Amino acid sequence: MTTRETLIQSFLQITPWTHADRFAMASDASGRSYERLTMGDKTAILMNSPYESGEDVRPFVAVTNMLAGFGLTPPKILAQDIKNGFLLLSDLGNDLFAHVCKRTPTLERSLYAAAIDVLVALHKNTAPKSLPPYDDAVYLREAKLLTQWYMHVGDNAVFDTICAKIFSKIPSQNPVLVMRDYHAENLLWLADGVGVNRVGLLDYQDALAGHSAYDLVSLLEDARRDTTPALRTEMLERYITNSGVDRDPFLATYAVLGAQRNMKIIGIFARLSLRDGKARYIDLIPRVWDHLMHDLEHPACGELSLWIAENAPPPSRAYLATLVTS
Repeated sequence: MTTRETLIQSFLQITPWTHADRFAMASDASGRSYERLTMGDKTAILMNSPYESGEDVRPFVAVTNMLAGFGLTPPKILAQDIKNGFLLLSDLGNDLFAHVCKRTPTLERSLYAAAIDVLVALHKNTAPKSLPPYDDAVYLREAKLLTQWYMHVGDNAVFDTICAKIFSKIPSQNPVLVMRDYHAENLLWLADGVGVNRVGLLDYQDALAGHSAYDLVSLLEDARRDTTPALRTEMLERYITNSGVDRDPFLATYAVLGAQRNMKIIGIFARLSLRDGKARYIDLIPRVWDHLMHDLEHPACGELSLWIAENAPPPSRAYLATLVTS
């Protein structure tokens, strides 16, 4: 029995779930792992976040409390062992948006409309002061993952200067809580819920205080599933109408943040393959590249668009092969 397993069993002994059956759940790109615990007709989720893997459950606990305080639906924390990195969470079920949309495509529009309404409700609240800022320095550090990992060129002063210039124009007043990975594989459809509580929230522990357009980009420019232009346009308009934001400036910021996020994701997926041996993420890059190209069409991204066109190789099959370790 491993030391980690001994710690898990010790943690469960202080809960009613000591004798529960345990089933491993699908892993993600982090160092966390999850198990579903079952005991009769009851279930719960065990989150295992080893500090030695760079994980820390404290931000998850803090943001869970924030989201619940805003009237939204993250999992409930049933028990916790902060020192050893364990949380016992309520089970919000298996109906991830991505699965429901695949199983019942006619529900896609309703699910995305509900997800938009969650963001509208969330963004009525100013970000808690305890959240770190999603500021220009973070934007640039993340965007540089494109040159460092996807392009194999390390730092590039011209790229950095162009990015810093357009990121400086992102409004910083009235920041909101930005979950940062608000997309169809982190949202659960709760059919018995009412209003915004029809959407269960996952994977928000990296939340920052930033611009309201960011999570909208994350939802509509999904790295893992296709969304049609018609759906993206309809949902973007739904958010603009229901939130009351100033349309043209918001769309400009949406495009800039879309470019920033998609450059970051391309770099992260390249890093997951080259550094961590997770080559499956390479297959997702062409979709993210298409999102990036669409964002770069906005005039707010003009200078960056030219630089990308002249310097960044499109994700051809031959180029993607350079991102896979032998």
